[in-house]
Amino acid sequence: MHYTNLGRTGLKVSRICLGTMNFGTQTSEADSHTIMDRALATGINFFDTANRYGRDVSLGFTEEIIGRWLAQGGGRRENIVLATKVYGPMGEGVNDRGVSAYHIRKACEDSLRRLQTDHIDLYQMHHVERSTPWEEIWQAMEQLVREGKVLYVGSSNFAGWHIVRANEAAQRRNFLGLVSEQSKYSLNARMVELEVLPACRTYGVGVIPWSPLGGGLLGGVLRKASEGRRASASMQATIERHRPQLEAYEGLCAQLGENPADVGLAWLLHNPAVTAPIIGPRTQQQLDEALHTVDIKLSAEVLQQLDEIWPGPGGEAPEAYAW
Repeated sequence: MHYTNLGRTGLKVSRICLGTMNFGTQTSEADSHTIMDRALATGINFFDTANRYGRDVSLGFTEEIIGRWLAQGGGRRENIVLATKVYGPMGEGVNDRGVSAYHIRKACEDSLRRLQTDHIDLYQMHHVERSTPWEEIWQAMEQLVREGKVLYVGSSNFAGWHIVRANEAAQRRNFLGLVSEQSKYSLNARMVELEVLPACRTYGVGVIPWSPLGGGLLGGVLRKASEGRRASASMQATIERHRPQLEAYEGLCAQLGENPADVGLAWLLHNPAVTAPIIGPRTQQQLDEALHTVDIKLSAEVLQQLDEIWPGPGGEAPEAYAW
């Protein structure tokens, strides 16, 4: 496994981040524990979850699964960088959601209890809260940091100007501010290249792509089109809409002798703004298949071919659209 710093911090994280959204819904608790054990054994030290994951069973269920895994000891907690999120509704009350100081405090305490730990390494706002002032948000986060319950703060699904506003407000308070941003980013979803990635580079914010394989579209979907979720009507329609690109993409991957999913992840890892794409394995086999990604080297020629198959927005704003 290879490691890099999380944004501008001194914290070292693996170039692959283990996503846990399937734990408790698509993957049993026993299998989830096996996947986490395997991830840790292979050098993956970056685990990502959210307080709402597992909500099809019960709110917070995925955090509870991770908590029972951590409670087994054996260096599990000491050897991972644990990230979770706050924002979505966690109850029926009007204040059981968002990133008010009121909800941040309660949501953090609840996550700590479910995770059976005394601190969260990376506490991420799952979405921007436009109605809450940054002074309030940072006051609440600063309090959690002082208490040792949170070490670093990150964001998810922020626009570029949200990242700017957040970190400028933090700097005025002499607070570290955002160190990471989770964005939807893949070969077929490159909108963040306009303003989010430039903002992250400027402020030293590590980019953690979610849905790095475009919801499965980049995982060899033509070969596996009739399997599992790929057989759904919506996915079939998406496949037909992108069929020429998919044929070119999977053909190029075949020439390289690599699985399409591995090439899609490797493409992200070639971007210096990217810290670690999030993989969401439902099985240990899927986890093992992704490990090879960090060792794939794509030539400038191949990167150009991928750019031609899956064109981005044309570069950064405003040049991408102004001239």
